[in-house]
Amino acid sequence: MAVHDLINRIRERLDELNRSERKVADVILADPAAATGMSIAALAQASLVSEPTVNRFCRNFDAKGFPDFKIKLAQSLAGGTPYVSRSVDQNDDAAAYGDKILGATVAALDDARRALDPRRIERAVDYLSQAKQICFFGLGASGPVAADAQHKFFRFNLPVMAYEDVLMQRMVAAACHTGDVIVIISYTGRTRELVDIAKLARSNGAAVLGITAPDSPLARECTEVLEVMAPEDTDIYMPMTSRMIHLALIDVLATGVTLRRGEDFQQHLKKIKDSLKDTRFPPES
Repeated sequence: MAVHDLINRIRERLDELNRSERKVADVILADPAAATGMSIAALAQASLVSEPTVNRFCRNFDAKGFPDFKIKLAQSLAGGTPYVSRSVDQNDDAAAYGDKILGATVAALDDARRALDPRRIERAVDYLSQAKQICFFGLGASGPVAADAQHKFFRFNLPVMAYEDVLMQRMVAAACHTGDVIVIISYTGRTRELVDIAKLARSNGAAVLGITAPDSPLARECTEVLEVMAPEDTDIYMPMTSRMIHLALIDVLATGVTLRRGEDFQQHLKKIKDSLKDTRFPPES
């Protein structure tokens, strides 16, 4: 795994660490930048463990010792925005939960940027650019993302709809044909109805693009998948970071289709934009 993923590796392996090593991990994840400036004695004291425990923790992450670990940690910080897995606690005040949510969102978007697969984007744009009609499907928190996609894609002079009702989604999938494209947005990729709808749409000849979790049941039924990995507890709290990544990916796809249409298409987009001028008050001087 790349060096810049060290912080993610620590976060992902928390449950594998023993109690003492977990204390070291908690101190590092609470403030990775501060940890890079600590001595082994200072980190051990802050973690309430012994110095050999710190060294053992470092070796668990492919470092020769604490000095080597600090170098890798500094490189990880330089390689991207660190996502620190800090769940919202019941006793958090506005400053705490605001910082956690916004920090997690910024870091998750940065992770998504670095994980973006240009080949998959190009293939998805190919399908969308050649589509006879496009339908965006989303349930629950993914519904507004589907609606946003309709708002973006209606500008491309082709039929575009967004559906948040599972029965309508099933009927649309049953009625689609070759040349139609259905984009299914799902954070978990484990919703049974959406998996069945993907199968139904493909059996009728439609291309199904998934914006969803990798290796999920939904991903396995899609023609092409844009993978989204956003660590968050959607069983208790509303999905936050994943929705922001989904919205950003919709913008990426819409931009790709716009560029594929060429410079002549820019006038059409400008005409739509200009139609809004009379609906706004002029800027104040």
